[in-house]
Amino acid sequence: MERKETIDLIKRLSEANGISGFEDEAVSIIRSEAAGLGAITEDSLRNLYIKCTESDPALPTLMIDCHTDEIGFMVKCIRPNGLLEFITIGGWVGCNIPAHMVRVRSSDGFYIPGIVSTTPPHFMTDAERHAPVDISKLAIDVGASSDAEVRDHYHIEVGAPVVPDALFSYDESTGAMFGKAFDNRLGCTASLAMMHELAGENLQVNLTAAFASQEEVGTRGAEITAHTVNPDIAIIFEGSPADDTCLPSYQAQTCIRRGPMLRHIDAKMITNPRFLSFALDTAHDNGIPVQRSVRQGGSTNGAPIHLANSGIPCIVIGIPVRYAHTHYCISDIGDFENSVSLGVCIARQLSRQIIASF
Repeated sequence: MERKETIDLIKRLSEANGISGFEDEAVSIIRSEAAGLGAITEDSLRNLYIKCTESDPALPTLMIDCHTDEIGFMVKCIRPNGLLEFITIGGWVGCNIPAHMVRVRSSDGFYIPGIVSTTPPHFMTDAERHAPVDISKLAIDVGASSDAEVRDHYHIEVGAPVVPDALFSYDESTGAMFGKAFDNRLGCTASLAMMHELAGENLQVNLTAAFASQEEVGTRGAEITAHTVNPDIAIIFEGSPADDTCLPSYQAQTCIRRGPMLRHIDAKMITNPRFLSFALDTAHDNGIPVQRSVRQGGSTNGAPIHLANSGIPCIVIGIPVRYAHTHYCISDIGDFENSVSLGVCIARQLSRQIIASF
């Protein structure tokens, strides 16, 4: 994919509405972009599969994984004054939520703008000004004045999905991208870019891309995709939280503009050290910058995939994302392109014998 096409696809996927369980818009975009790449199927959990046209039953299968969902909220109840109480979908920190714009889906399927309400400082006590944010006390204001108006005019019901409202932008002079849901719409774009790059090549592995749902609420979709695809090996593309603005430089291991991050460990997976070594060697041999990280927290779809069947060797190619799990993220197009290049180079070198050595 050319850079202009890539940026356009990232923009459309970033701006798509798709919290966990409601990934329809993102999946629709992916389906249209995958036309001609192979057989496209979908299951009831909204996992999407693209099986490469050149598949050979005699060859091992490489699964290219990513997840389509983003973090957001869901309407829990409607107050008499028309404010919407909500729960979080995925991991949020309370201080990142108030006074931000959101989009609430109506029963008609339209997304209605709203704002997470706050109390003006004029009406706050000194204790309230300094108190930590209690998410359970927050509410969304769509401009209504009563619960009846919310239901009858806005057609908003209990259970409505709520998406952060943020538009994508790209600075061509610096390569910086700004927008929401880079975790993990960047991974979705990387998976598609890798499939396009390798289309028609005579590889020693079959390719199947799996776009998993509901990662942000417990890697649920990947529980299904791992067993459905039954791969011999897997590459997980992820928008990984950057740490270069919050840790000392000597501790930072996921910095933007330093290439993809390859993790040794996180809270739920110890990366197969032989596959990881192979990936690091491949990056070195092809002049692709990479970062190595040791993570005590967090996890990816690699957690259920590497434990599926008889065990599946996995690596995570992490695209650095500043301010992940907020309304606005920052990433670098060079890091994205290097992540795709690494995945492509690995796929071109894999064979049954090499996979067996892992």
